[in-house]
Amino acid sequence: MKHDLKLYDYWPYEDRPKIRWPNGAKVAFWVAPNIEFYEINPPTNPLRKAWPRLHPDVLLNSNRDYGNRAGHWRMMKAMDKYNVRGSVSLNIALIDHHPELIKEAVDRNWEFFSHGIYNTRYSYEMDENQERAILEDSIESVLKTTGQKLSGYLAPALTHTEKTMDLLAEYDFLYTCDLFQDDTPQPLNVSNGKLISMPYSLEINDIIVYNSYFGTPRRYAQMIKDQFDQLLIEGSECGTVMCIPLHAYAVGHPHRIKGFEEALEYITSHSKEDVWIATAREIAEYYYENYYDKCLNNIKSQNRE
Repeated sequence: MKHDLKLYDYWPYEDRPKIRWPNGAKVAFWVAPNIEFYEINPPTNPLRKAWPRLHPDVLLNSNRDYGNRAGHWRMMKAMDKYNVRGSVSLNIALIDHHPELIKEAVDRNWEFFSHGIYNTRYSYEMDENQERAILEDSIESVLKTTGQKLSGYLAPALTHTEKTMDLLAEYDFLYTCDLFQDDTPQPLNVSNGKLISMPYSLEINDIIVYNSYFGTPRRYAQMIKDQFDQLLIEGSECGTVMCIPLHAYAVGHPHRIKGFEEALEYITSHSKEDVWIATAREIAEYYYENYYDKCLNNIKSQNRE
């Protein structure tokens, strides 16, 4: 195993090319609903258990199932209310298990990006051929079902191999959400082709806030607003990206949804000169067209030996 994959270079925030999003916006804002499927008794991975309790874990499995049955619809209505489209982090098996969820997202012109097959099957210990097979199946399945070409990737349960990023570039993915080193997109070091990191977030990820920080809905709403306010200030110098990662089995509960709505109301109340409400694919395409080469050259100039 490599000590350092060297996926990206050091790139200090100062003296970067000054990014401006469409309409001169300071913040590019996107929402990532994770639509996931958790098997009740998945195959064993030698490096990580799928469930913390003994299999079959009926309690936690039904908790996850709540998101697809109830929470997702509540979350989707909140996003509809403020005209925010989602970029769906999709466990590809949902196409077979819950096609009605896929249809609703397609009807709303939401983006889909790959989040593996199941969230209970990890990339650890996969060989290259297995990882290729999963990517090829994902590309084919999403194209057939939605008409969309996959542009982005978030590894299942944030698990990777040493080859993941190189394979994404080889299969013409535009971005990965698996790196958390910056608040703007960054060109990555891959063997061939191009790939950028798309700012996602662990800090305002609903699962982290509710399960690790033990936050309340009101506190979650304030965290999102504080995140936006700071990125808006900094975006006046160089455009930033803000993502709200969501899980319907967390944010979609009745007592939590108003906190999310409050945050959306606040962000969408800003002008187009402040915030560009987009999908991750739209952000990536705009970045490639206008800033990729400038940023790559800037990174190289700052890392010359």
